Amino acid sequence: MKCKTNSFRKKLISYFMFFTVVIFTVLWLLQTVFLQKFYNGMIIKNTVKVADKISEESRNSDITSYIDDVSRSNTILVFVTDTAGNILYSSDEYKKGHKFRSDRMEMADDHIERYDHYRELPVNYDEFLSAVNSSDSGEAVINNDDSYVYGRLIDYYGYNEKAVLYLSTPLNAVGSTARIIRIQLIWVTLLSIIIAFVLALFMSKSFSKPVAQLNEKAHKIGEKDDNVDFNEGFCTELDELNTTLDTTSEKLKKNRDFQNELLANVSHDLRTPLTMIKGYAEMIRDISREDEKQCAEDVAVIVEEADRLTALVNEILEYSELQMSDSETVMNDVVLSDTVTSVADSFEKLYSKEGYVFERNIADNIHVEGNASRLQRAVYNLLDNAVRHAGEDKWTGVSLRTEKGNVIIEISDHGSGIAADELEHIWDRYYTRRQRSGKGVSGLGLAIVKQIISQHNGICRAESVVGTGSVFSIELKSI
Repeated sequence: MKCKTNSFRKKLISYFMFFTVVIFTVLWLLQTVFLQKFYNGMIIKNTVKVADKISEESRNSDITSYIDDVSRSNTILVFVTDTAGNILYSSDEYKKGHKFRSDRMEMADDHIERYDHYRELPVNYDEFLSAVNSSDSGEAVINNDDSYVYGRLIDYYGYNEKAVLYLSTPLNAVGSTARIIRIQLIWVTLLSIIIAFVLALFMSKSFSKPVAQLNEKAHKIGEKDDNVDFNEGFCTELDELNTTLDTTSEKLKKNRDFQNELLANVSHDLRTPLTMIKGYAEMIRDISREDEKQCAEDVAVIVEEADRLTALVNEILEYSELQMSDSETVMNDVVLSDTVTSVADSFEKLYSKEGYVFERNIADNIHVEGNASRLQRAVYNLLDNAVRHAGEDKWTGVSLRTEKGNVIIEISDHGSGIAADELEHIWDRYYTRRQRSGKGVSGLGLAIVKQIISQHNGICRAESVVGTGSVFSIELKSI
């Protein structure tokens, strides 16, 4: 597959590589540029925390042991002196328990141990001591590029006056470590970019393959040969899109078949009334316009054929609407007894003057869940079909009853009946053998009934005996 300039695959590779660059840029900044600042900030915060802990424990008899522990574990140099700078105690990370004798000390307490060796105070101690003594809060900070010094006045066990706590810790200790980290990051970055590029190629291929398959399927959608391999399971969204494309393709195929069938089967029915309308109009113009009686007969034929043409177009539009509707039919509680009675009343008013007899057996208070207007249309089409094919007695039966939890509608006639080989096709759209005898319209009436009842999860049936009559029935779920 050719990779286009702005293809999904190239986009995915570029975004993945951009993500990798951003991640390593942030990592370089954190591990090199900001590492020292972060380290110094943590050291300073920890030194102040250690001073707080020593201040809390300074009145206890084991304060020296506590100072040794925190000094060693936190790499901090600790001095405890009096306000004149005489050392009371000191400790660092290498040695502990150093009490020193100073020529300046004048202490008579017998419990103070004295040693002949001592560690000298830092060179900046006088500056620090002056800062502590002059501070209103009793705290002092000396901060330079190499070390951080913090101290405060505290109470100290065995000493009656205020003592000075001095803590010093080195800064910039990660300088050499940062250089090592930089070298390591160079190798890690190079290797990671190579790995990221390989992964990006693999992932982009994995992602773009199903998208390309769906793109190819979309190009062939609705065609006769639209078989495109698609491996489901990569992700739910693409699987759902594939299902949607399959559904859309089926609908397009149905639409195409519908259009072809419409042109093939209805063209004759459209052509016939149009030909007759034109022919009789020409007869009126050329022959019968002076003959009032003949002209009236010709006009009557034109009106009849125009009505037939109108009915044909209406049925085609109605069936097309039922076929093409993607939304579900709105269902409500329908009093089917009232619906069937209303249709029967309409036909009786229309055809009773012509001698038609409508025998009713409609049960009361029968309800179904459905669409009232469409169910009314289904009953209308069945009753219209019965009237068109009624026998010489012009009898039509209308029945509504419940049976084993189902609702049964039956429309009967005493017509010529339907042959067994035709009976299985009467529900098919554009089945026109019967109406071409002059009694039907388009062959869509019963197809519309079947489509409506299918939307209501119902069943359509037909029984007939040639020379005796037919019975058309609808079965729906009762509520």
